[in-house]
Amino acid sequence: MAGTNDPVSTAIELPEAASAYNWDPLLKLIILLGLAAVAVISIHNDVFSPVWEVAEAHGIETTVWRPSILWFALGFLMVVFRTLLWFCYRPIPPAALHDAPRMTVIIPAYNEGPMVAKSIDSIAAARYDPGQLEIIVVDDGSTDDTWEHIQEAAARLGDRVQTLRLEHNSGKRAALAAGFQRGTGEIFVTVDSDSVVTPAALLALAGPFRSERVGVVAGKVQVYNRREGVIPRMLHVRFTLAFDFLRAYQSTFGTVYCSPGALSAYRASAVRKVLDEWLNQKFLGAQVATGEDRALTNDIMCLGYDSVYQKDAQVFTVVPTRYKKLCRMFLRWNRSYIREELRLATTIVWKRPPLARSIAVIDKLITNLRFPVISVSMLLLAATVYHHPLVLPRVLVSIGLISFVYSLYYLRSERSFDIVYGVLFEYFSFFAMFWIFPWAFLTVRSKGWMTR
Repeated sequence: MAGTNDPVSTAIELPEAASAYNWDPLLKLIILLGLAAVAVISIHNDVFSPVWEVAEAHGIETTVWRPSILWFALGFLMVVFRTLLWFCYRPIPPAALHDAPRMTVIIPAYNEGPMVAKSIDSIAAARYDPGQLEIIVVDDGSTDDTWEHIQEAAARLGDRVQTLRLEHNSGKRAALAAGFQRGTGEIFVTVDSDSVVTPAALLALAGPFRSERVGVVAGKVQVYNRREGVIPRMLHVRFTLAFDFLRAYQSTFGTVYCSPGALSAYRASAVRKVLDEWLNQKFLGAQVATGEDRALTNDIMCLGYDSVYQKDAQVFTVVPTRYKKLCRMFLRWNRSYIREELRLATTIVWKRPPLARSIAVIDKLITNLRFPVISVSMLLLAATVYHHPLVLPRVLVSIGLISFVYSLYYLRSERSFDIVYGVLFEYFSFFAMFWIFPWAFLTVRSKGWMTR
């Protein structure tokens, strides 16, 4: 973790160090009791019962949609199973400074301005043998002053930084590919140009590659501009849950589905094997321009490698502060999710080892069942509120209860009252972002990056 004298800590707020008191056993007990309370309340007081009554009154068979009968039961069992796996997760020890393998860090940049210099400086300041660390910064045809900031950083750091400027904006894949083709490291690390890493991040990323089975290592993404409004505060909690819970339990069976673009490490020999296919990926006949991180994770897992999560490899990234850009970001992510879930389900998951394959198949089946169930339930709920207005408060209370229990997982990473923003995000998502996944499904062939 960065100290007060680290350049990173002057710009971002790092989580407080844990106290001597061992909070973990108590938190695990609270979470298990919370899950039990949700189960008991749901079984004995189905808040959606008016929904099913209205639907059945109109001749719609709803048995399979009743969460207390099928979906809720399966989903609840999967949450419990994920929680038990999460209890088992431990970060892998980092590489030692004296014998860390040669590493190439690639930073693709487009119209990033001065933030790219902070990203470069954070890499240069990381604890790693300078003789074993290669930094390549690729300007993807920026039209602002990004290239000037890259050149200034390179002048400060000398031959530690290689710079490359693409003549035209060719997309993030092309920029990364240019770095991959030039890189000489055994490990390729990708860092977004709006992100800064902590000093321990690079050695932490290198550690898992001691195992020949590991091909991908996902870093932990946190919010750089956390204090710039309600949206970044909500995203801070959601990112923590997405990494320290979701990717942590996935790591226990070597199948982290998406290693993030903000900070990921790849076995270089594996990248070289899939580079052409990844760079020229198509979906439904259209060239794929986004979702490069999840696609590369899938490609390398397809070779038989494991994908793991390294909690101690931390990066802080800039997130949207306005609703419009937030929706664009989630649209891009959801389109990538749809494309890569299809690849995972039809090809890649079947190449995983037997135990990992079994867990992943069940996990993804139940996870993806939520989309049709929620869509139908939302339509039924809208019709029900017209006839039974009091059902809406009951549903809102249920959302609050479930989201609060889920947000408890956040307290294992950071004991902070910001947990309330995790609950707030669920309400925000319910009312303001419900349309994103359906629209992403209908526009899955769209190629726009949308946040520039």
